[in-house]
Amino acid sequence: MASNGQQLPPQKQDSQPGKEHVMNPIPQFSSPDYKPSNKLQEKVALVTGGDSGIGRSVCLLFAKEGATVAFTYVKGQEDKDAKDTLEMVKKEKTADAKDPMAIPADLGFDENCRKVVDEVVKAYGRIDILVNNAAEQYETSSVEEIDEERLLRVFRTNIFSYFFVTRHALKHMKEGSSIINTTSVNAYKGNATLLDYTATKGAIVAFIRGLALQLVNRGIRVNGVAPGPIWTPLIPASFDEEKTAQFGSQVPMKRAGHPIEVAPCYVFLACNVCSSYITGQVLHPNGGTVVNA
Repeated sequence: MASNGQQLPPQKQDSQPGKEHVMNPIPQFSSPDYKPSNKLQEKVALVTGGDSGIGRSVCLLFAKEGATVAFTYVKGQEDKDAKDTLEMVKKEKTADAKDPMAIPADLGFDENCRKVVDEVVKAYGRIDILVNNAAEQYETSSVEEIDEERLLRVFRTNIFSYFFVTRHALKHMKEGSSIINTTSVNAYKGNATLLDYTATKGAIVAFIRGLALQLVNRGIRVNGVAPGPIWTPLIPASFDEEKTAQFGSQVPMKRAGHPIEVAPCYVFLACNVCSSYITGQVLHPNGGTVVNA
């Protein structure tokens, strides 16, 4: 990984979702040091926003651990990243896992989420692990600049989709299943220029805690991961060149993290052998920022 204080090359992408294949450097989504041990053998996993960033790394590690993997992406903007991830997952999958699946979808709408779940269940019969991970963000200097259209767009992607996908997936999840939701360090420390995004991430923390209590008697665990500054396509698609170059320098480790430094958290929370007594909790791979909530 990058050494302390190392800057990223200035860069900017003009639209969201961002594209991983044009980033410099390419985010590190795998590592030769990661040693799989069949933690998720015979499991079926659905990962939203799995084509790039943290989602791509999660898909790869799940496949290495024996899971059959399906993931969603945004059609058009993310086609190449999705194709690349699908090929990587195919190469990493174990012999007894089924072929992976990439599903284009706008998850901000309930009917689209239902169709995604139905497609996964039709192919694989069930869902054992659900990772709600899709997100978008936009900078703003004032709440006065956030109009209804933008607010709905960010909330639809970042939190409505979590409700929609979960409510449809639960019909096909049994005791021992796991739901993992991606929140953010911003939910705990706040962020003045990402107000609507930060509000959705706070809602996700509450969603994790409430849903965990709701599902505990069904034997389904619900947890979350709150990454800090991680080098993903969301960053050059959200910030200007100067902010991108300094991204991550504010945390104690003085650098941005990479997806491979976050994805093992999802493996841990998905694996009953590792985390059977953990529900309603959030892990914090954030470069050393202390959170007390």
